[in-house]
Amino acid sequence: MTEYLKKYLVELVGTFFLVLTIACTALLGADGVIAPLAIGSALMVMVYAGGHISGGHYNPAVSLAAAIRGALEWKHFIPYVIAQVLGGIIAVYVFKFMAAGTILVVEPTEFSLKGLLIAEFLFTYALCYVVLNTATAKGTAGNSFYGLAIGFTVLVGAFAVGGSLCAGAFNPAVAVSIGALFLIPCKLVCYTILANLIGGLCAALTFKFVNTEE
Repeated sequence: MTEYLKKYLVELVGTFFLVLTIACTALLGADGVIAPLAIGSALMVMVYAGGHISGGHYNPAVSLAAAIRGALEWKHFIPYVIAQVLGGIIAVYVFKFMAAGTILVVEPTEFSLKGLLIAEFLFTYALCYVVLNTATAKGTAGNSFYGLAIGFTVLVGAFAVGGSLCAGAFNPAVAVSIGALFLIPCKLVCYTILANLIGGLCAALTFKFVNTEE
């Protein structure tokens, strides 16, 4: 049980810092701050920090893809999701506490539903596909570039579609958190989560089809 708790704690901590970085750069970022670069870098360093313990998912869609692929036991899936969402929510409250007294005018951003669903699906798919191929495949076992590849996938997605076609969550835990920060309407949070999970599912199926020897 202690070993399991270590994994869950690592997932909570990693998601916490990812969401805290998103909140700080999106709502308090000073002039010259490039949010996608900070967010992608935060994910990269957390993946390197916790990948050897929990796999460094920090994302329910990635955990779903890993479970389908066989890199995560199904009995850990729900605890992983709980830890990830909890880490994100804690980050939201820590951010609000730190930013107390700072004038924050937040208007939820509306997005076209069609664009949001496609953009969130595609880049969550890309993220999960990269995770499975760089961090779980036999052909890339023992590599030192997996964290960089994963972080840069989020960076690319955030630059490409984040803020224009969608919120750029690519992660149900992040979607819940930005909903709690009122960055997007609650109704779009649900659609974002759906697109993210379907993206993870399709990435896992693609991986299994392409890597038949795994």
